[in-house]
Amino acid sequence: MFLTSRARVLTSARHPKGDDFAMEYEVNGLPLHVLLVHFIVVGVPLAALLTVLSALWPAARRRLGIITPLVALGVLIMTPVAVEAGEWLQARLHPTPLINAHVDLGSTMIWFSAALFLAALLAWGVPTMMARRSGGAPPWVGVVVAIVAVVVAGASLFQVYRVGDSGSTAAWKGNFCQVPVNAEGLCPATG
Repeated sequence: MFLTSRARVLTSARHPKGDDFAMEYEVNGLPLHVLLVHFIVVGVPLAALLTVLSALWPAARRRLGIITPLVALGVLIMTPVAVEAGEWLQARLHPTPLINAHVDLGSTMIWFSAALFLAALLAWGVPTMMARRSGGAPPWVGVVVAIVAVVVAGASLFQVYRVGDSGSTAAWKGNFCQVPVNAEGLCPATG
């Protein structure tokens, strides 16, 4: 089956794998977390770019319309899904300091996703509402929206980089050979 899930009956029995997850987060035997994070890794920079464009460039805001907050909403919705899939994966891994660091950073991503969604909503909504007013918006409103959009977008980009870097380090550090492996499948000594 492509995506497997098992609904548990409401009892005090634990999940067969020993955790409290009612769903198996696997796709064709691959942990779903490693697939879902790609949505976050692509979605956050895209939402950040659209948010900054909408805040700084009125023509882009008019063309993008509601797409900007919808992309940021998609990121906001997918962030806790990726975190939960990561918790499922964590329950199946040997704990290491690198994994713990990734978990700690990953658990903060929801706040950055929420802030990015709010900034996208402001970048789209405030100028749109102010344009409908008879006198338009005072100039400082656009400046404040632009500052909020740029700061939140930058912080979100930095955080998604930190989370992704810690995750890839946890997955690959010590598991990668700088040269092709030998016939026995071992990494030859380099020197």
